[in-house]
Amino acid sequence: QLQLVESGGGLVQPGGSLRLSCAASGFTLDAYHIGWFRQAPGKEREGVSCISSSDDSTYYADSVKGRFTIFRDNAKNTVYLQMNSLKPEDTAVYYCAAVRITPSVRAMCVMRLGTYWGQGNQVTVSS
Repeated sequence: QLQLVESGGGLVQPGGSLRLSCAASGFTLDAYHIGWFRQAPGKEREGVSCISSSDDSTYYADSVKGRFTIFRDNAKNTVYLQMNSLKPEDTAVYYCAAVRITPSVRAMCVMRLGTYWGQGNQVTVSS
């Protein structure tokens, strides 16, 4: 069974940090472009950060640039999203997705491309 499983969400105070994990089973992530997306209540799902399968090039939404970092650990078949300096507006359900083909990592994030999707993981930033 091919699936993605996210973990690492939770409740954190503004200014705090969390690291989300996206682990794959049934396939190897290094052959896929991987993206992190989020959806807040009443809002559309948005691409937060995406990473290429070929050269690890990355894309970040303007709202998270300089605060979030996406990276891979191919030995663990896992992609991470390190989130620092969290703000209340980062509160959302976060999803990871994997796709084999995309025009670019920016396109993957902006067009919300994904063949496989995780189940979602809640991140709440609140004092």
